[in-house]
Amino acid sequence: MTATAHNRPRAVREAPLYDPEIATPDHAERARTLAERATTGLLSTLAKQPPGHPYGSLIRLAFDGATPVFLISDLAEHTKNLRADARASLLIVEGGTEDPLASGRVTLVGRCALAGNDGGSARAAYLAQQPEAAYYADFKDFRLWRLNVLSVRYIGGFGRMSWVSAEAWAAATPDPLAASATRIIQHMNDDHASALLACCRAFSRAVAATDAVMTGIDRYGIELSVATDAGRRPVRIAFDAPLETAGAAREALRGLAHRARQVLGQRAADPV
Repeated sequence: MTATAHNRPRAVREAPLYDPEIATPDHAERARTLAERATTGLLSTLAKQPPGHPYGSLIRLAFDGATPVFLISDLAEHTKNLRADARASLLIVEGGTEDPLASGRVTLVGRCALAGNDGGSARAAYLAQQPEAAYYADFKDFRLWRLNVLSVRYIGGFGRMSWVSAEAWAAATPDPLAASATRIIQHMNDDHASALLACCRAFSRAVAATDAVMTGIDRYGIELSVATDAGRRPVRIAFDAPLETAGAAREALRGLAHRARQVLGQRAADPV
């Protein structure tokens, strides 16, 4: 869900080329999707020396439902800090862009507590995400901790940001297409550029677009960057219903392309 150049603020805001009320992931869903694909994060605790100063450290993490869990040593400085004051935050950053400030990121704010190492969902979730930790997970000086989330700050790149409540964070679910999104986007851009352009012309106000590039896909629809006389502009096109699998996305995209060509064919047949 990386922001692109068309997300940057404009001096004069043009009217959108699509209906902004169509189904779109909310910020809680975007935050959960970004966070739950992460394997590392920056844990900030309150230092004992000097007292009360923020202390950042890189950790490996996993998610047990909506709760981040991490396995850390009793000897680590951040562990000593947490035993003295449980308040902490966890920063997770999306990778893969040249400009770090254009990347999505999530800051989880809350209080840490021991999760317990003897079985349970936290241990299973952590070892599923961090299998290499199995050989030291039972060491006596390593313990599983969890961050009980009280609030979430989501930044999706330029111009997309908000605070997300703990309740919204817990209720949201990660996007089921996230793991397949890069592959789907590359396939559509490489092999079906004409279909994307047809969808843009048929289902948005960019009827004179000369080029359309898919920049995102989620359970609710696709996002495009299209070439217009005013430069590149964003377009979003919704699916008929939320999707749950990559296979369903393939069928939905075929359906969109088929309907788009029907719409464009009908327009061409209508008298001027």
